[in-house]
Amino acid sequence: MAGFTATAQTEIATTPQRVWAALTEPHEIAAYMLGSRVTTTWEVGSPITWDGEYDGRSYQDKGEVLTYDEPHVLSVTHYSPIMGQPEEPESYHTLVYTLTASGDGTHLELTQDGCDTEEQATQFCQNWQGMLDGLKAHVED
Repeated sequence: MAGFTATAQTEIATTPQRVWAALTEPHEIAAYMLGSRVTTTWEVGSPITWDGEYDGRSYQDKGEVLTYDEPHVLSVTHYSPIMGQPEEPESYHTLVYTLTASGDGTHLELTQDGCDTEEQATQFCQNWQGMLDGLKAHVED
């Protein structure tokens, strides 16, 4: 795994339990993740897939659930064929969502390891920040 990490974070004006539901309920994920359909049991060790369409192309990303500590930490591995890398262990990265109660709301941080360069980490930071901003707007409506 490469040594660069992407990080995104936001403050959300709702409870960690509500944010957790937005991170784990398939219909909620689709609402802020461009219609992506998530399939998993959320049991540690179980597979997870994200199906959807991006720029007019169908995709299926895949991974495995690593941590499910409701409503504190959720982590999964993630592989996307859109990245153009072969499907092998080195092509997977780890996503870690950390929820912390903060006053009347929730601090949500997302980290992704496995970025090849600092520039790639910066790009993923921007992508993940957009997703977190969408999640925030979804749950605060």
